[in-house]
Amino acid sequence: MILGIDEVGRGPWAGPLVVGAVILGPKWQPNDQDRVSANENTSESTPNTQTSLKIDKHDCDYVQDEQKSMQHNPKDLTEYWHQLKDSKKLSPKKREELNGIITQNAAAIGLGWVASAEIDRYGLGPSLKLAARRAVKQVLAQKVFFDEIIIDGTINLLAETPLSEHTSTLKKGDNLIKEISAASIIAKVARDNYMQKIAAQYPQYGFEKHVGYGTVLHQQALEQFGPTPEHRKSFRPIQKYIADPNSTSLSTRNQSSTEILDTTTKIGQHAEEITANFLLSRNHEIIAQNYRTPNYEIDIISKLESKIFFTEVKYRKSNAQGTPLAQITPTKYQQMFFAAQDFLSQHPQFSGLQPCLAAAAVEGPNYEFRKWIILD
Repeated sequence: MILGIDEVGRGPWAGPLVVGAVILGPKWQPNDQDRVSANENTSESTPNTQTSLKIDKHDCDYVQDEQKSMQHNPKDLTEYWHQLKDSKKLSPKKREELNGIITQNAAAIGLGWVASAEIDRYGLGPSLKLAARRAVKQVLAQKVFFDEIIIDGTINLLAETPLSEHTSTLKKGDNLIKEISAASIIAKVARDNYMQKIAAQYPQYGFEKHVGYGTVLHQQALEQFGPTPEHRKSFRPIQKYIADPNSTSLSTRNQSSTEILDTTTKIGQHAEEITANFLLSRNHEIIAQNYRTPNYEIDIISKLESKIFFTEVKYRKSNAQGTPLAQITPTKYQQMFFAAQDFLSQHPQFSGLQPCLAAAAVEGPNYEFRKWIILD
């Protein structure tokens, strides 16, 4: 069986990079005639699977016994198998439909997320490899057998890992290999949904329309409002709005950085970024920031080893009215609990992790990080 890998979000100016990894499994396998028909309808040939490398079960403690028989899959999955293609060639409605089918019926799926702050920290190339390895790590944890890995494109994102020798690359593979098509679909839908959520937080930027890419609308918003914490500050188009003292976003407001932060929203965002940087320094993977439900919100969601953390960030300029963590009341704790439940129900790929509620304290006019504690 094939583990297909594809990435989404390499070029946007804002938002995360996401890599999808999918093993469709036996019940998706079409009969030989279906495969021949699919190949005949494709202008480019698929790789010669007869020469593919095999992973030795005895050398991989994460692999279960290989399936001894291949079942004929239901008619409806065969039909969906034929519909899988490069996510960019599908309508949003069809992507959402296929995403649901894939996540419910694939043998294994993984999503590797790399936040904008990590892209700025590591660079785009290393971030692509990091996202791919995070996605594959999730797949391996599900202990589903596969005998080759194919990555869309020309770069082996698993180079210098134990799986490298079993990995091949294929240009335009997202339209040739169904497992790669499925990976591109789940990654695209996951990232688009994330951008829809932050669009509600930053409505002036139009993230729901351009999902972070460098459109005219996006450029106009940057000129007027400057970059958000979701922007990739290491990207040249964004650096212009940070470094250029004559840019509209700075000159029209004529404010110092302290004055810009002098609103509740800006203060909260600054404290959250400081906390996110602390978690990154402790080897956490930032999965999401400002995750919203209709009623609740979690400031930062991160993952470390076998645990997923839901962190509420609290800031106070002084301790005259109590410490920041004193703001974590029983009501706030309950709201965090419900928001965490909502996130896990919407993202089943994290259901195997141990959920933990946490809180962080940032204090003082200089935004000093004080502490991060686990609440349960």
